[in-house]
Amino acid sequence: MAQRTARTRLGTVRALLSRHSGPDAAFGRRLVLTVTATATVAVPFALALVLVESEWPPLHRLDRTTAQRLHRTALEHPAWVRFLDFLTGVLWDPVTMRLLVAALVIWLMVRRAWRLAAWAGVTATAGGLIGLLVKNAVERVRPHLPDPVAHAPGFSFPSGHAMTATTSCAVLLLVLLPLVPRGWRALPWALAVTAVLGVGYTRVALGVHWVSDVVGGWLLGIAVVTATTLVFEAWRADTGLRRTAVTEGLEPEISADDPEPALEIRSRPESPAGPR
Repeated sequence: MAQRTARTRLGTVRALLSRHSGPDAAFGRRLVLTVTATATVAVPFALALVLVESEWPPLHRLDRTTAQRLHRTALEHPAWVRFLDFLTGVLWDPVTMRLLVAALVIWLMVRRAWRLAAWAGVTATAGGLIGLLVKNAVERVRPHLPDPVAHAPGFSFPSGHAMTATTSCAVLLLVLLPLVPRGWRALPWALAVTAVLGVGYTRVALGVHWVSDVVGGWLLGIAVVTATTLVFEAWRADTGLRRTAVTEGLEPEISADDPEPALEIRSRPESPAGPR
């Protein structure tokens, strides 16, 4: 009797496991994981937005104090201002960043890495559009400083320069990293981090953004990249490719002759026709 009961329970467990496995269950788990990860990454930006909108006193003081201190330095060192203006207006300008991503997308299309090209293009475009939408929704005024050393149009939060640098550097890094020898991979990481942090510093030092604007741009850019990367990882899982770590790039197979295998379309087996 006890053995029969044990076999019955074991059969019930197997039935439940089989019912909750397979493509539908895998899709459900992946969907929940994607939503959870994206929401988790978006929480810091949402918190920053709330603190900015409510003019939280500690953050307000940090913005004002930092802006005034860096502005005094800028007024005392005109050559430093010209150097910062070159960095933010030429080298790390959003147009420069977008042109680099556009060139990358064209190269990927020539390599016939269609889905990776789509990921890069969508990530960069979505980052720009979302940043513009949030900026116009918040309508935060830019800093007003005596004897300003630079001017910028539009609203302040989040920083478009900081967000564009974050998304663009992430795209370039995650796509090109597999082509870099392992011993040299610290270099592109250092360049990307320097560009992202450097852009943020130039915007605050030139008096066209608050510190919280820059942090908001970084956080929103990270959220966008995370969301699109999770979608790309889901595609890799659907095609039977292994998951990748951020340290090895988004698609290690990019250096192969056929970097992206064709999707396998599985059709349901037709039920044999029989008498009804």
